[in-house]
Amino acid sequence: MDGHIVITGATGVIGKEVAKRLITSGRKVVVFARSTEAAKAKVPGAAAYVHWDSDMATGEWTKWIDGAYGVIHLAGKPLLEARWTEEHKKACYDSRIDGTRALVAAMTAASAKPKVFLSSSAIGYYGSFERCQDTPQLGESGAPGKDFLAQICFDWEKEALPAEQLGIRVIRLRTGIVLSSKGGMLQKMMTPFDFFIGGSIGSGQQCISWIHLDDEVEIILEALDKEEFHGPINAVAPDPVNMKDFADALGSVMHRPSLFPVPKLAVQVLMGEGAEYAVKGQNVKPEFLQQHGFSFAWAHLHDALADLISRKI
Repeated sequence: MDGHIVITGATGVIGKEVAKRLITSGRKVVVFARSTEAAKAKVPGAAAYVHWDSDMATGEWTKWIDGAYGVIHLAGKPLLEARWTEEHKKACYDSRIDGTRALVAAMTAASAKPKVFLSSSAIGYYGSFERCQDTPQLGESGAPGKDFLAQICFDWEKEALPAEQLGIRVIRLRTGIVLSSKGGMLQKMMTPFDFFIGGSIGSGQQCISWIHLDDEVEIILEALDKEEFHGPINAVAPDPVNMKDFADALGSVMHRPSLFPVPKLAVQVLMGEGAEYAVKGQNVKPEFLQQHGFSFAWAHLHDALADLISRKI
């Protein structure tokens, strides 16, 4: 098979929507997944389902890189889904570094190399801050931070860069907080609001650089085929807010009060060291996207939340 698109992380919230859009448009999609049976159930209609995991340096999967049009790499162990232990932190780090390194090695060995490699990163690249006013809005030229999340993102991107030397167009997608009612921060915050006990997390002053799931998917699809998309790209809406304003907007959309903030101590009990990042944020602007005329379908938070909750996506 030639001209197909390989996707890792296709069973996740973002990956499922990307794969569905590509398949619906008639593109040949090859899903790399730990469980091919689970992938078939979650992502129907792909051209092939291939066993792959981030710790598989070699294997039968490598032949699917040869002749591919592009590779969309979204896989990585969720960072904030479990209490942080040294073991969890290492697993999160290794899943990103090892997986990206293996994919680039397969591209190096391929006789017909992909034209484009879109590799995930995150706005954690810039470091984490307690208040929106702690930093100006950061574009893609912003310096990397010094904390653990920043180190993961920096090293993750570094593993993708050698693909450029192969003549492959590389996009390093620094994604913000992707809003979806089916996963991530928004889903977790909606539950207490359902029971009238919702509110902000931590001080409420940390910056939330967010993006609607639909816009995240559209950025990935445009980046796949537009030659001018390359290098680091901040995938965030143009209107970041602080956590208190986010919680107030969510309460308004759900017709619930936003009265019960979750104190940092409670987050620490649940997450350990990870709480330091759950109560911090980044003030990021989509500089590249704005300069290249990307049209956000959901640029304003209240409208984005109302759409996601009404459509249940």
